[in-house]
Amino acid sequence: MRDAGLSLPRNDPRQYDELADEWWRPDGVFAMLHWLAEARAMLVPPATRPGAILVDLGCGAGLMAPHLVGKGYRHIGVDLTRSALTQAADHGVTVVNGDAMAVPLADGCADVVTAGELLEHVPDWRVTVAQACRLLRPGGLLVVDTLNDTALSRLVAVRIAERLPTVPRGIHDPRLFVDDRELVAECARHGVDLRVHGVRPGVPGLLRWLVRRARGRATAPGQAPRIVPTGSTAVLYQGRGVRDG
Repeated sequence: MRDAGLSLPRNDPRQYDELADEWWRPDGVFAMLHWLAEARAMLVPPATRPGAILVDLGCGAGLMAPHLVGKGYRHIGVDLTRSALTQAADHGVTVVNGDAMAVPLADGCADVVTAGELLEHVPDWRVTVAQACRLLRPGGLLVVDTLNDTALSRLVAVRIAERLPTVPRGIHDPRLFVDDRELVAECARHGVDLRVHGVRPGVPGLLRWLVRRARGRATAPGQAPRIVPTGSTAVLYQGRGVRDG
């Protein structure tokens, strides 16, 4: 497997094309994105009306799709990377090739908008938040997860994580990390009362996964680490909020 982060600048979108065959490998470099997708989907309740729409901003290869089955949404995925969208479509996602800072969808079209591991990758996260809130119908739900703009986050998510097999090298530019208090305030400006809490991979499950991977053992269903709550938002955090109705 090529290490795109050694040949391309940090946070360069071309990395996702070079790593296209990694998306659906449960033990690949995008493994943690699988764990986060499951955790994000757990914050999404079943649809309350026929024809409900969930817009998945920065959907990648559609990793949330298996965890939304049976919840009653039409899953629309928006992403810049065509190679990822091809795979998302294969998993039942209605794909839109577009920029999360200028989403080509109508105001108020979505019952749910998710933005998982996206805000720390866009040039201006505030513009993306405005787009996400614009897409929500009154009473609609916003679900996000991202990395905090702290020294601890830069240490854990870049210096440490990029030396582990769970995060590709160079995938993050720490200058783009998002302060949780600023995110809450920005969502409030757009009528969304966002509540945030810290999360992390469960340590015992992560250690077991790393040992199995080092020994060349595949991860069986139910063996992947789970994302669990933590008392601090200083590194990785989730947010869930409802738009004013």
